[in-house]
Amino acid sequence: MRDTDILLPQGIHRAGPRQARKLGAITADAFRHDPFNLWLFGNFAGIENLFRLQAKRIYAPRGFCYTAGNEGACMWMLPGGDNSFGLADYAAFLAPTLLLCGPRAVRRGIRTGELMERRHPRFQHAYLFSIGVGATSRGTGLGRRLIRPVLDACDRHGVPAYLENSNPANTGFYATCGFEPHGEPIYPEAGSPPLVPMVRRPRGK
Repeated sequence: MRDTDILLPQGIHRAGPRQARKLGAITADAFRHDPFNLWLFGNFAGIENLFRLQAKRIYAPRGFCYTAGNEGACMWMLPGGDNSFGLADYAAFLAPTLLLCGPRAVRRGIRTGELMERRHPRFQHAYLFSIGVGATSRGTGLGRRLIRPVLDACDRHGVPAYLENSNPANTGFYATCGFEPHGEPIYPEAGSPPLVPMVRRPRGK
């Protein structure tokens, strides 16, 4: 499955490296009150740094990203893509996180990344790193419009999709899109909020 196989509807536009700042800003704001990310960083500044970093260094240049004006954004990695962090990426994460959030957040971030990598499926799949909808557009169906183009392509090509759900409030939305829990939740530390791996099997095959 390639990016040319994905059909974006009217009002939703592909976002590349030049739109990385916008991608990071929209998704960070959507995760402002996310329980897992608030536990991880302790403040919005840390969340914002992570999403801006991921957009700039990983998903805008290597993945498949798109926006709906300033109200919604998705960051995907398509099958065969590379979302790994190199040494320079870790350095770009560590210094601001240490300054903004302290050493505990750095340790939590590294531990979380290790566990996510360990649990990441080895079969070919489309990986949804983030989907974000602005506060004024929630409940309008924009989230479903954002997620559908890649899921439709997955169905046409018989490819699963995968994500980690960091907010129990989103479980129902993902379930209606066909995602199901995949193994046990991830708990980086005792008492941390869960990060729930979810897989969607392709439909119509």
